[in-house]
Amino acid sequence: MAAITFDGVTKIYAGKPAVDSLSLHIDDGEFMVLVGPSGCGKTTALRMLAGLEEITSGALSIGDQVVNNVLPKDRDVAMVFQNYALYPHMSVAQNMGFALKIRGESKAMIAEKVRAAAEILRLSDYLDRRPRALSGGQRQRVAMGRAIVRSPQAFLMDEPLSNLDAKLRVEMRLEIARIQRLLGVATLYVTHDQVEAMTMGDRVAVMRDGHLQQVATPQELYDRPANDFVAGFIGSPPMNLLTTRVSHGADVTLDILGQTISVPTRYAAAFSLPASGEVTFGIRPEDIVIATEGLRARVERCEALGAETLLHLSVNGPGASQHLVAKTGPRTSIVAGDDLSVTFALEHAHFFDVASGATLRAAS
Repeated sequence: MAAITFDGVTKIYAGKPAVDSLSLHIDDGEFMVLVGPSGCGKTTALRMLAGLEEITSGALSIGDQVVNNVLPKDRDVAMVFQNYALYPHMSVAQNMGFALKIRGESKAMIAEKVRAAAEILRLSDYLDRRPRALSGGQRQRVAMGRAIVRSPQAFLMDEPLSNLDAKLRVEMRLEIARIQRLLGVATLYVTHDQVEAMTMGDRVAVMRDGHLQQVATPQELYDRPANDFVAGFIGSPPMNLLTTRVSHGADVTLDILGQTISVPTRYAAAFSLPASGEVTFGIRPEDIVIATEGLRARVERCEALGAETLLHLSVNGPGASQHLVAKTGPRTSIVAGDDLSVTFALEHAHFFDVASGATLRAAS
């Protein structure tokens, strides 16, 4: 077992960086999730760690060893892919033990390691079956078992749940997190699904266009995003982001499509706001409050999700409109076409620089 360190790692394809100066440390035993939209460089980072892509510059270490020029087979890492890549003619036990057989381990040692991994994965009753006789979740556990039996220094997982249906994905999220905690092996897990990232990772690293945006615990990412990209990417539904004009008086005021919102000084003091000018105002859907007075909005659509209802709102102003998503309780009487007044829970507001997107939170 070992820690993993990316130190200014860059990968350039056709003159363009797919990963640009990535610096990221994964502690021994930590579950790190690398998340971002398609094409952001997360899978390229994983493949460089596995040795499947050459590093253009920077240093990549596993434990105390720089592995830039170490062959994939000598890196002592195990990968779990989104396609299970099981041998259809082999039993579960044979699939799980195949890498050990190639390595020259004894039959007794292979049998013991496969038995132990099957117990962890709850596959003990399926060891004699072929992959075609298994469910999707069971096949994914077999793929994980093939990695576990090797007792690697690190696990690398590339969107392993993307081929499963919604219910199985939830079950397997819990299963993978349970197994990782049990084994205590440094794990880099790649996904584009921010719900997976938030529910599984000890820490989450958010990437965009090859650049690392922020690394933090899931709750910190949600409560204190470093920029408007992280704010808009993390959360389901994502944070509402509005360009607004700010001015200072007795209180800070925001002009949103010609309607004025006052931000009490005790809340505004948490931010480094300009004396005047445009800023990006961010508010989570659950922090939009239906009120008797406030910002006037029309309900364009309601999404009843059982435990909660999402309201898609349109705020209209002179020559422009703004779309907002609010979250309210179940069994609401609100319907599409209703006109509402909304206010914001401003103690949970966020402000970002319009040009750079960086948070304007004051230094603490």
